[in-house]
Amino acid sequence: MPDISVIVPVYEAEKYLRKCVESVQKQTFEDWELLLIDDGSKDNSGTICDELAAADDRIRAFHMKKNGGVSKARNLGLAEAKGDYFAFLDVDDRYEFRCLETLWSAREQSGADSVACAHLNLWADSSKQPETVMPAGVYDEEGIREGIVYPLLGERLTQPVFNGFIWRYLYSAEIIRSKKITFEGAYLEDELFLMEYFCNAKKLVVTEEPLYRYFHNPSSATHKYMKDFLQVFTRFMDRKEALVKEYGLNDARPQWRENSNWAGLLIAIGNEYAHGNDKPVRKKQKTVEELCAMPQYAKAIAELTPQGLSSNKQMVANLVKGKHFFILTQMYRLKNGI
Repeated sequence: MPDISVIVPVYEAEKYLRKCVESVQKQTFEDWELLLIDDGSKDNSGTICDELAAADDRIRAFHMKKNGGVSKARNLGLAEAKGDYFAFLDVDDRYEFRCLETLWSAREQSGADSVACAHLNLWADSSKQPETVMPAGVYDEEGIREGIVYPLLGERLTQPVFNGFIWRYLYSAEIIRSKKITFEGAYLEDELFLMEYFCNAKKLVVTEEPLYRYFHNPSSATHKYMKDFLQVFTRFMDRKEALVKEYGLNDARPQWRENSNWAGLLIAIGNEYAHGNDKPVRKKQKTVEELCAMPQYAKAIAELTPQGLSSNKQMVANLVKGKHFFILTQMYRLKNGI
């Protein structure tokens, strides 16, 4: 049994795959296995996965018959992983070469069941910026909830928003297996996974060393129009509600629903005006007005005034609060070249 199982979902990523795998093979920590989950790719990704697995017995390739989405791919990886600890890696990103060694050593020295690291944001214009999870240190259950769970629960507006990136952590396989923690959905699935996992973690050690290289990909799913976003977000909130009930989180952030619904509404509005939505402009505006009139969003608008947003989102929130939907539409027309 390997110490660490690294899980990589792969979907039509032939131009990234080899470099991603190379970043694992060059780790200074050697007791790992790598699971490549080909999610029904139509390009050469599946073939490359098999080639890499044939050349290195620490690599195993799995193939889904059809594209099922990143959650199903990760769940397959969780089911097949043999390690005592799990880590995730996105196929278009890279590990720093001392990533696994640093995480493993921090865990051993602290006696923690979980480890977190900083990461390095990288953009196409060659700019870069490190981003931390929490200040370096060792955290108990209450510290974990204050630093990770509660921000994910009900602090989704004020900048900087805590990012629900799952690949910044080393996870206890025992916690995941015993609590049957899995992924669901194609969007915001990371946040729920992190919330549930860290409601069960007992001790976390954090390093501020950026051990993960996150490439901001403008063609990723988060930048495309999602026709079913409202259904996806509604399901997300239902699952979040269930976690709040199960782990007694409601009193920690009493307005978590309004805060989360405001955040979801702002995403939904941006999504409505995104490229790829073929509705006429007037229909887009009407859809936004209908969204804002839905009970859960109307309640959030009435009871919570967002503060501390990024400048663009603050402008959108102010226009929504004032029901200036025509001006909002013109702003997005200008911004997106509609």
